[in-house]
Amino acid sequence: MIRKRVIVQKLSVVINLIIKISRFLPRSFYLFLLKFIRHHDNYLAMFVRYICLKNCAKSCGGNVAVFSGVYLHKIHNLEIGDNVSIHPMCYIDASGGVEIGNDVSIAHASTILSEEHIFSSKSVNIRDQGCELKATVIENNVWIGSGCRILAGSNIRSGSIVAAGAVVKKVVETNTIVGGVPAKLIKERE
Repeated sequence: MIRKRVIVQKLSVVINLIIKISRFLPRSFYLFLLKFIRHHDNYLAMFVRYICLKNCAKSCGGNVAVFSGVYLHKIHNLEIGDNVSIHPMCYIDASGGVEIGNDVSIAHASTILSEEHIFSSKSVNIRDQGCELKATVIENNVWIGSGCRILAGSNIRSGSIVAAGAVVKKVVETNTIVGGVPAKLIKERE
């Protein structure tokens, strides 16, 4: 079986030409198109989502696969590297900035946030205290398992694995495997 990455490399001239031509349409068109094709599940829809990201995200590398059912919020603050896959039913809120490095795989039903509620005052309802923006960074060569929650301000360093269902709030050190709620070190990768 031929990997999608090989097919993308073979068609890179055509893909780059389509991307250059697509720059003439307004950003609002691509935001609408991204919502319109959110639940379409085929290679053409995946390619259209890629074109939309190239025109709307802060930056978007090559060979980025966004599967069906993915919700992207405030994508003008989203940075994505090369060879990234975001699987179905994921939610990414880039209000405070989300940076995803190269060779990252985000499994289905995961959430990545960059905004959280302020709750410091007991005399004011939590919902009335506003929100705080905190950049979230996922470095290179990271695998995020299914159903993970990456909370605002998290930093997942290169070579790390976040086990399925984990909730990450802080720093995940380089070449480690973390899991649980809250995420804790399971072991280091050798």
